Amino acid sequence: MKRIAIYLFFTLARLLVPHLHAQVPWLTEQPKRELRAVWVTTLSGLDWPRNKATSAAGVERQKQELCQLLDQLKAANINTVLLQTRIRGSVIYPSAIEPWDVCLTDQYGQSPNYDPVQFAIEETHRRGMELHAWVVTIPAFKVEATKKMGRNSLLQTHPELLKKHNGQYYLDPGLPGTADYLSSILREFIRKYDVDGIHFDYIRYPENAPTFPDAATYKKYGKGKGKAEWRRDNITAIVRRLHREVKAEKPWVKMSSSPVGKYRDTRRYPARGWNAYDAVHQDAQGWLREGIQDMLFPMMYFTGDHFYPFALDWREGAYGRYVAPGLGIYFLHPSERDWDLSVITRELCYLRRQGLNGQAFFRTKFLTDNTKGLYDYLQQVFYAYPALPPTYPWIDDEAPSKPEGFTLTCIDNQTSELNWQPSTDNMAQGGIRYNVYASTEYPVDTSRPENLIATLLGEPRYTYSSLAAYLYGLNLAVTAIDRCGNESAPAQLPPVRKMPPTGRGLDLYRFGPKPVQD
Repeated sequence: MKRIAIYLFFTLARLLVPHLHAQVPWLTEQPKRELRAVWVTTLSGLDWPRNKATSAAGVERQKQELCQLLDQLKAANINTVLLQTRIRGSVIYPSAIEPWDVCLTDQYGQSPNYDPVQFAIEETHRRGMELHAWVVTIPAFKVEATKKMGRNSLLQTHPELLKKHNGQYYLDPGLPGTADYLSSILREFIRKYDVDGIHFDYIRYPENAPTFPDAATYKKYGKGKGKAEWRRDNITAIVRRLHREVKAEKPWVKMSSSPVGKYRDTRRYPARGWNAYDAVHQDAQGWLREGIQDMLFPMMYFTGDHFYPFALDWREGAYGRYVAPGLGIYFLHPSERDWDLSVITRELCYLRRQGLNGQAFFRTKFLTDNTKGLYDYLQQVFYAYPALPPTYPWIDDEAPSKPEGFTLTCIDNQTSELNWQPSTDNMAQGGIRYNVYASTEYPVDTSRPENLIATLLGEPRYTYSSLAAYLYGLNLAVTAIDRCGNESAPAQLPPVRKMPPTGRGLDLYRFGPKPVQD
């Protein structure tokens, strides 16, 4: 009963937003632009897929499962999906380089008879969200899985690049061939898929790095550097190379990674031996300074003094790029650490108040399962309104042209379709999307996130309830937005004209006669 009452309150709050701004301050604090990301883990089907694509019916169940997951994320106003596409030396798309992963069909190397990545891109974009390909970089696979991987296994194609460490194979970051190999994977992928970003995971040396068996590599390529410095330079060189490869193909694709959640000891609090820079040789803030990462999602799966001082450190070391800390929401589950929900809600509020650029959640299942009520909190409170991804002015800062040439078509007695001419942009290959705003006020204020009703539409059209627009006196505005987040000036449609009753039903063209011109 308490949960129902809270839900009804916040639903009413959203409907009556113009009247509540002054009385409920946190409603006005939500930014129009914010990274709201989730990691969708395909390793072992942890987040997706649970169903195996071993038959036509299995393929449809696998697709439907993903659609349901994306619907839930969209309903919570998530705007960025980090989908694990390369797992541990295997992938979830057809590749000439690496085998299919076991998560899709329960067998390595077996095609599911559809392209999961292409399907995921289309369905994510259909819902007005971005899809970033999550690429696990340095780890390969466990030794015990070697025989199952097949002839496209790294151990068969490039055994010289691998080192065995703690029961698993890893690419050796100090070997020049490692960067070449990862570059070939990225080139194959980026030429084929229209993703919004490439997201690197585990782009570092493994845990227990002092025992990693790269003594011979260091002897050959160390060139007089200290080993720690040499290792950091190796990882940075890989990041630099992959950044260059992707941007050469599609400059609008955003590059990110998920470093260890503590960069280094800070003046406020020590990392106590576990940090990105010293423990796993990951100079993540250096990548931001050099401009070879557009954003970071540091894995800040901590509480208290292990979280807040390091969140400030990430903000202070962003060098004008974006940082959206990853939160370990799996620790809310009773089988993990059984955190109280307040641990996460306090961290969320702190990150927004301190001006970081958003948040990411690991893992998706713990969000969509509404663990400890987190999904309810996001949907009804913290993410009550949609948010657009941020702009990337260092990639491109020119906005598309303003939408124009509007026409309105009746679909039925309650629904209409608004169409307009495609906008143009200086980065034409990157594609243009559209946002729709609605308000009882005219002109519609497109700076207010509560007025966003549709984001990142892929086509210059929008289907909506003309009956609702009439009854509530809603005005519409449309903007164009490019792949770097630059938004055009708004095209304000003519204000709603309520028609007198005629006895013949509601007038179906609430925004004037066809064609409606801006």
